[in-house]
Amino acid sequence: MTQAMSDSNTTLMNAASLGPDDTVVESLRREALLKTGALQKAILTSASFSIIATDEKGIIQLFNVGAERMLGYSSAEVVNKIKPSDMHDPQEVQARAQSLSHELSVPITPGFEALAFKASRGIEDSYDLTYICKDGSRFPAVVSITALRDDCDAIIGYLLIGTDNSVRKQAEVELNKAKASAEKANLAKSDFLSNMSHELRSPLNAILGFAQLMESDPVPQTTTQKEGTEQILQAGWYLLDLINEILDLAMIESGRLTLSQEPMSLDEVMIDCQSMIEPQAQKHGIVMNFYNLNEPCFVHADRTRVKQILINLLSNAIKYNDVGGTVTVECAVQSPERIRISVTDTGHGLASDKLAQLFQPFNRLGQENSGEEGTGIGLVMTKRLVELMGGVIGVQSTVGKGSVFWVELIRAKEPLLETPNREIETGTSVVALNNAGTRTVLYVEDNPANFKLVENLIARRPDIRLLSASEATLGIKLARTHLPDVILMDINLSGISGIHALAILRDDPITEHIPVVAISANAMPHDVRKGLESGFFRYLTKPIKVDQFMSALDEALALAKKTHDTPIARALR
Repeated sequence: MTQAMSDSNTTLMNAASLGPDDTVVESLRREALLKTGALQKAILTSASFSIIATDEKGIIQLFNVGAERMLGYSSAEVVNKIKPSDMHDPQEVQARAQSLSHELSVPITPGFEALAFKASRGIEDSYDLTYICKDGSRFPAVVSITALRDDCDAIIGYLLIGTDNSVRKQAEVELNKAKASAEKANLAKSDFLSNMSHELRSPLNAILGFAQLMESDPVPQTTTQKEGTEQILQAGWYLLDLINEILDLAMIESGRLTLSQEPMSLDEVMIDCQSMIEPQAQKHGIVMNFYNLNEPCFVHADRTRVKQILINLLSNAIKYNDVGGTVTVECAVQSPERIRISVTDTGHGLASDKLAQLFQPFNRLGQENSGEEGTGIGLVMTKRLVELMGGVIGVQSTVGKGSVFWVELIRAKEPLLETPNREIETGTSVVALNNAGTRTVLYVEDNPANFKLVENLIARRPDIRLLSASEATLGIKLARTHLPDVILMDINLSGISGIHALAILRDDPITEHIPVVAISANAMPHDVRKGLESGFFRYLTKPIKVDQFMSALDEALALAKKTHDTPIARALR
């Protein structure tokens, strides 16, 4: 330090003798300042950072005020006595040595070598380790280490600058706790919604099922009865749509909605949507205009979800249009990568402040008292679905003239068609099967209303005999005794579940060939996927749609025909 002061005084005297050249004087003053002990003093007295200097062997040579404050040792207790690694958690130092050995394929000894290895090779390095204080307390630290070299580039020591990382670590702990809590809450919400879906669908199954039976009863209904049945069906299917919308939105928000994206024909979906939506348009006095591309158009998307998106936009365009208005649907190639579908209406249009709120959940933009049904989540669902498929959605609107909602989806090449599978029979073989004699169907269901519904449906099929069981164990026993052609199985049964029962049937050579159709109120996408992966031939969700039920039953009976006369089946029949 004395020699540094002497050198600085000489430098300042030389600077003063050079004359009035301010630039030169200022430069020499800066040089003199650096040669004084001011820099060394600042380092030694810094309380915000632990600054430790070692010799080339890692023995501490300098231990500043910040290091004393953080670690509780005085400088005299550590200088020329210990290494920085002696104040770190030994297990963490050993883990760092093992990690570096694996990373660099070089054996590294735990201790100071593990701390200084990269710095000794001229690599900038910092590490997170726990300091152990004199009183035994601990705190996490971030330490930056640099090699000190002489004029010949030989290492003469190391400089370690550390900071207390407790605040950041605590913040990370709190953040992880918050994430875990949010994930737990999200899982609880998904479980609740799944259970709610089941609880709501079971009574809806009875309501809509029996209403469909009444509607299709061979005995004609009176006008009043017919109107009442139509109202039941209309309200029931609407309630089911609301349930599905809420569950879909919850699935998207929880990240559990799965999509089946593949090249699909946009033209075919547009035709389906047109046939589905035109009755609604006619009811509201709206003229529909569909303008498709002149050539086949394919997009990479989930067919079911694209149809859901378009039906949502078309329904809104009709609901919020003027009587006698028009809705125009157009498809256009927006770029080599994207196709744009536009839905234009001639309604009242939306002001800019309404547009800003358009995609907010449950916000109906003041339409709550308009008499139009809705939840305010249709457009939110549409936006989320479009974005999940890699697309974008937008809107332009002019008050008094109407709105244009547009969706852009990713273009795809036309898929190569596979050769039709000639083994799949048409409905003709099913008719022949129905005339071949009485078939047996076993229904395992613990809900009396649901069983009564299926019993009424099967009663319309004189070719089918129905057996029933109210729990899975009895159902398995009946299956082994009577060898039914088809088994209908609920999932949530008292005792063992329908999935467990299916596994037992599949493991038994006597019953393994029988097609089993699930009929369940567990209608979440992951429920359906799990059921099909478990081995169900088909998975029908409640409320049952009569045409879908009959179609699945006929398909199962057609499959059963192929295994009906197996040797083991004949031996036990």
